Order: sequence, then structure tokens, then C-alpha cells
Amino acid sequence: MKTGLFLVVCLFILSVSNAYAYDNHDFQVWNIENQEMIVGKKSKIAFEQEFRWENNANDFSYQHYDVGYIHLFNDYFNFGGGYRYILQKSSDKFREGSMPYLVAFLFWNPAEFKITNRIRLEYRYYDYQSDVCMLRDKIDVKFPWKFTKFAIQPMISEEVFFKFNGGTLNENRFSAGLAFSLTKNLKGEIYYMLKSNKTTNTCTWKEANVLSTKLKLSF
Repeated sequence: MKTGLFLVVCLFILSVSNAYAYDNHDFQVWNIENQEMIVGKKSKIAFEQEFRWENNANDFSYQHYDVGYIHLFNDYFNFGGGYRYILQKSSDKFREGSMPYLVAFLFWNPAEFKITNRIRLEYRYYDYQSDVCMLRDKIDVKFPWKFTKFAIQPMISEEVFFKFNGGTLNENRFSAGLAFSLTKNLKGEIYYMLKSNKTTNTCTWKEANVLSTKLKLSF
């Protein structure tokens, strides 16, 4: 039964990816590395760096470095904040951006599904373009089935971006893939993401196909 359900999820992931393969959309590769350290009994410090290759994965175009603090209230709710330093390619050169943010996490486990709701309020300010205030809401679902000694686990997620400047929904990210455990403290994810962005001038949506990997080391 578990094997059959796992195959269904895998086929679903492949079908999503193939559904957009014929479109003339950009293919991108993203890599995220995350480190978390428990401080005391109720606190956690997190460091993250991310790198992105766009233009059919030929152009290194984005990187960020992030430090955050999370207070662990209980098994159902965490809250914190952080700061992100961004380098993003624009007009063939990397330009700086900064982003302080507040974040809250809600957790629940119906029928052994692991569900996380991350709500994030961020303010992005730049020297080369207008500042943006953004609300992001992400739902992560990990299925209750694990395979092999690496605890491979199917997962899906959906994230929406609401920009206060203009009051519009301007980005959506749907992901489907697999989570796994390499060691007790080192976990990873590999997934396909359909990234949709609303263009400012024409109000049309552009899509990108993203292959993303993530490694998370916990202390």
C-alpha cells in the first residue's frame, strides 16, 4: 500500500514537471544550505545561504546570506525574526539589497501528516529599485511514509507572495519532491518548483521551472 502511494506521488511530480516542459519557460537551479543551532531550551539560531542559476541554469544570478532567531514557544507555535543580505544580478552586475523580517511557524500533524505553515513579513530595500513590503504565506506538507534507511519522504508545498505596494498577489511557488535524512543531524530535500511571477507593467504571469536542492545541518 505504501509503495503504491509513493509511486503515485512520484508520478504526480513527474507529470507536473512534464506539463510545462513544452513551454518556453526558463529553467533554473537553486541550492540552499541551512545551519541551525539550539541555544538554551527555548531558542534557536539559524544561518542560511542560497545560490541561484537562471537562463537555463547558465547564469549565476542570485545569492543571499541570512541570519535568524527563533523562539520555541511549544510544539505548535514558534516566532522570530532575522536579517537577509542579498546580491542580485541586474544590468549585468550584482547589486545589493537588505531584508529584515519577522516570521511565525504553526505546526500540526493530522493523521501523521507533518504540516507547517510559515507566515513571514519582510521589508526589502535596495539602492537601485523601489523598496517592497511583502507578506509570504507557505504551507509545507510531508507525507507519513518513509522509505529506505535514508527515511525518504514525499513532500509538497505552496507559497504565495502578497506585495503591499499596490496590494496585489505577485508570486506563487508550488513545489513537489522528496525529503531525506543523511545522518541524525544532516537532512536534505530535492524538489521541482513551478515559480510564477506577475509582471508589473503588463499584469501577466511568467513561469519558471526550478530544480532545487536543500541541505540542513542541526546542532
